[in-house]
Amino acid sequence: MRHALPDGSRLAFGVATASYQIEGAPHADGKAPSIWDTFTQRPGAVDDGSDGSVACASYPDPGPDIELVTGLGVRWYRFSLSWPRIVPDGGSEVNKLGLDYYERLVDGLLERGVTPMATLYHWDLPQSLEDLGGWLVRDTAERFADYAVAVHDRLGDRVRLWATLNEPWCSAYLGYGSGRHAPGKQVGGEAHRAAHHLMLGHGLAAARMHEGGAESVGIVLNLTPVLAETEAAADAADGVDAIRNRVWLGPLVDGEYDAGTLRVAPVLADPELVRPGDLDLVHGSADWLGVNYYTPARVAQATEELVSDDTGGDGDLAAFPGVEDFRFAPRHPRTDMDWEVDADSLERLLVDTHHRTGLPLVVTENGAAYVDKTVLPDGSIDDADRIDYLESHLAAIDAARDAGADVRGWLVWTLMDNFEWSHGYTKTFGLVSVDRDDLRRTPKRSYHWFADLVRRRGR
Repeated sequence: MRHALPDGSRLAFGVATASYQIEGAPHADGKAPSIWDTFTQRPGAVDDGSDGSVACASYPDPGPDIELVTGLGVRWYRFSLSWPRIVPDGGSEVNKLGLDYYERLVDGLLERGVTPMATLYHWDLPQSLEDLGGWLVRDTAERFADYAVAVHDRLGDRVRLWATLNEPWCSAYLGYGSGRHAPGKQVGGEAHRAAHHLMLGHGLAAARMHEGGAESVGIVLNLTPVLAETEAAADAADGVDAIRNRVWLGPLVDGEYDAGTLRVAPVLADPELVRPGDLDLVHGSADWLGVNYYTPARVAQATEELVSDDTGGDGDLAAFPGVEDFRFAPRHPRTDMDWEVDADSLERLLVDTHHRTGLPLVVTENGAAYVDKTVLPDGSIDDADRIDYLESHLAAIDAARDAGADVRGWLVWTLMDNFEWSHGYTKTFGLVSVDRDDLRRTPKRSYHWFADLVRRRGR
């Protein structure tokens, strides 16, 4: 098995970020627009009317971010690369200046003893490809593989851990289903086409990267425990589980879409969409699996009294056949995202995913947004609620490992407060606060807590 991961004898630690959320500089050094550059200009698309044109201003100098990572003492820094910064038109000519930035980042991390974990796609599709159909068309998967090879050719001698996609569920169902994420389209069940093309893109990229000598290629999924609150909600919960989890794990692990997935996504039975060889290419293509976890999905029928008005941040899944008559019913306590805090579900998810996939697992994102309102005399933030969240979820990971789950690492989301997609700058997940006026970075109490944890347990 190819995977440049630690042996798992002890849990490794890290932090994670994403390109559009921190880099800014949307026009620098030949970068072309991404779908998020376009989407954020749409009135009402972002809660506070903001965009990522400044973000944390991590481009062009990655030095301050590297120093923050180094100060934590962690093993890994997971970051994503901007496709339109590297291949501005989405498919042909490679922009050397864009790759220069990531080379500086990678070299700076390695010089300080931090292992880079590179994610090729964290949602910032080149707008030029969206204009040609985006993830709804098959050609985007082919172009993604070309981009992956271009990046690997430049950085593959130093980056050993690669993730192809981050949370394709969001790209497909929030981007093309509910329209709450870029590109902001609402095409109903046709969003399943995007889901298949994303997985095809992963399979094509993984195959070509392995051919080019890549040691370890994985994929990052926001797998979600789906819990039926009553017997009456069981069918709806199965449909939600199909769209949240099995539409990805079926191709990866079994090389097929199961009957329950085809019930809610019948277009996936279309031979013009899922062509011979597609699922064989995806099957067994991941050397390791990244699991992003924040909250479970509790499902109840829409008519049941226990249901809140909240939708759990999952978009308009009710537009799809088989899951029409349900709502999400998160319990308390909740984070500032209105997501239920449930560490026990993470333990169960990791054990179940270990048995389901047989792959080494890394918790590639885990963290919480809270209103950071307790300011200490030195100007830093006392975010005790975030520390409580992280402590409980680390305990869940330890319990999953004790139960036999092959979990190799835990990466906290996120290093610093940043552009939180359609919420703009209204939600803060960071271990470090970022002043929106002067972009000054100030470690929170949770940053120091995490650094102390890493010192005590080893990186």
